Amino acid sequence: MGGNHTQNKFILLGITDSPCLQTPLFVLFLLIYIVTLVGNIGIIVLVRVSPSLHTPMYFFLTHFAFTDICCSTVISPRMLADLLSEDRTISFTACMMQFLTFAFFATIEGHLLATMAYDRHVAICQPLLYVTIISSRVCWQLVASSYLFAFLSATICTWSVFGGFFCGPNHIDHFFCDLVPVLKLVCSNTHSSEMVIFAFVTINIAGTSMTIVLSYISIIRTVLNTCSAQSRARAFHTCASHLMAVASFFGSAFFMYLQSPSSYRSLDKVASIIYTVINPMLNPFIYSLRNKEVKGALAKCRRRLFYHWQNKRVRSSRT
Repeated sequence: MGGNHTQNKFILLGITDSPCLQTPLFVLFLLIYIVTLVGNIGIIVLVRVSPSLHTPMYFFLTHFAFTDICCSTVISPRMLADLLSEDRTISFTACMMQFLTFAFFATIEGHLLATMAYDRHVAICQPLLYVTIISSRVCWQLVASSYLFAFLSATICTWSVFGGFFCGPNHIDHFFCDLVPVLKLVCSNTHSSEMVIFAFVTINIAGTSMTIVLSYISIIRTVLNTCSAQSRARAFHTCASHLMAVASFFGSAFFMYLQSPSSYRSLDKVASIIYTVINPMLNPFIYSLRNKEVKGALAKCRRRLFYHWQNKRVRSSRT
């Protein structure tokens, strides 16, 4: 997948060159990364140990949490190391693999959000057929197809970006090997590569967002036709957390990737931080703090742990 390149390494310029900002930013992003890991692992464990959460919605949520962990891990450790290091070089192969891996998991996230929107659509619009339509087999098929399509898209986009001829500057004006900053360094004509990338980005972002929009149009129609105000409130509350995650993910994705390389600006680093670092941290809070089922399962787990600790303490005191 290397192409006819002459560069064997790149230099990541990072978030900032200011020494006085590097240490505070390191502490801030380290805390964010730790919270991201704890929050998303917590969601996965909670769903696994809580029978009340063994539903398709939370099955998809565990995979979403897993991709959040992977996306953050692909970016954050390298970014943290570069904040404290003067040597920010990254090999051509490592740069290519970072882009491939991030594109893979980021694409999966978009497809999972669309899948979760479809799940909500069936649950609200066709509740009597929900168990039949969203069966365990269908859940696995939807997730597997997300992984497969993401792998194909990420592989083709990586070939389009890194298959060119790198002969000029090797400084990447970013904190990771992202599509637009790397593509700017290609010496050969990138028009065909840009067209291929734009096509796949459009298919992934526009295609999944269209699925979400159509699902929610159907949901809104069904909810508005519901006579009970309580049923309406319950339906909208169920969808609220998913809509927040969708707005955060696709808002930054549209801003970052549906533009030409020549229009890349320093402000895009801020959007990238939101997209790669902040969003994976916020998603567990969005789904836990606004979801009664998750909060209920968490409360049950706390009570179980408390009773287990109390019983263990009583037994130890008796012995």
